[in-house]
Amino acid sequence: MRARGGDDNTRFRLAVVDQALRLFAEKGYEATTVDEIAEAAGISRRTFFRQFRSKEDVIFADHESQLAQAAEFLAGEPGDPWETVCEAVVQVFERFTQWREIAARRYQVVRRVPALREREIVTVFRYERLFTDYLRDRLPEVPDLARVQYTAAVTATHNYLLRRMVRGESDAGAADLRVELAAIPRGTPRRPVDELVIAVFPRDTPPRQVADLVARKLGSL
Repeated sequence: MRARGGDDNTRFRLAVVDQALRLFAEKGYEATTVDEIAEAAGISRRTFFRQFRSKEDVIFADHESQLAQAAEFLAGEPGDPWETVCEAVVQVFERFTQWREIAARRYQVVRRVPALREREIVTVFRYERLFTDYLRDRLPEVPDLARVQYTAAVTATHNYLLRRMVRGESDAGAADLRVELAAIPRGTPRRPVDELVIAVFPRDTPPRQVADLVARKLGSL
């Protein structure tokens, strides 16, 4: 088996990941050696280390491909930035559903090894940072907290549905994810100081009436 460029290299790496996760599930992460992974994948030890830095690296190798493809999509999409982030998340989800067995095996392995759980947390943050940096570039007028909150929410929503899928608790697909992502509030630009609205009412005006009047007035601005 040879590593090639482009899609062939992605398939090659996924094949090695698949064999590694199978061995980790059968023998345990610590008990599995790099030589055993290389032999199962039909490659040499040298080829393994040209593609992966360590056993830990091989577990999350498909994430590297996912992040690269998501970054490429974001860079080439001129549409609405909020929608673009959602579509990038959906595409990540769709690819994971294509590699469902790999995702399910990784889930079983990672949940047993604390060091791998920590690596997974770091990996999730890399997705959030990718999406947040994109929104910072495309929507500089939006408060940064709103961007961070949004990317954290879309990433968490994706991960929740993905975990339920790999545990066999749900057969939710991309359409279901799109529905949930559409319900997440999107940040709005902070109002400039010169758009402040000052309302004056008689002291004895009932609070409910004040709230209703203000809501109606703001809605007409």
